[in-house]
Amino acid sequence: MATDRICVGAISGAFGIKGDVRLKSFCAQPEAIVAYAPLWTKDGKRSFTLKLTSGSGGGLTVRLSGVTTKEEADALRGVELYADRDKLPNLPDDEFYHSDLIGLEVLDTGGAMLGHVRAVHNHGAGDILEIFGPGLTTTLLLPFTKAVVPTVDLTQRRIIVDPPEETGDE
Repeated sequence: MATDRICVGAISGAFGIKGDVRLKSFCAQPEAIVAYAPLWTKDGKRSFTLKLTSGSGGGLTVRLSGVTTKEEADALRGVELYADRDKLPNLPDDEFYHSDLIGLEVLDTGGAMLGHVRAVHNHGAGDILEIFGPGLTTTLLLPFTKAVVPTVDLTQRRIIVDPPEETGDE
């Protein structure tokens, strides 16, 4: 079940004294985040329009509507911002929004149920699926590559994985 909004960025803190914020954009083209406004807080209680004031080093500086002081900007540190799904571009067949993957059933290539996608992480070297299920004592982390995840079927709400062999170096 797809959500109506997708997380497209997060506020990392205040910038200056006039209410500007540093914004980490999760968009392929970071500046594109401005075009997806209004952006919403996770609970949907607040929305913002954005004005790009500068961009550098992978981060952006923006002015949010209704935020006029450093204190108001500081209070927003860590807030994730969500765009309405219908404002976002359609993705090619082999690309997915992380929120579409969370909750999908995960089966191995033999059809055995492994669990469900709990989260999708990216620490800079590519996406990693976090999988948890009834038969697992810890979460299973798998690289989200074509070799390890040959099939993603959003219609059937499932993923087929071919986990790498364990090395036995435990």
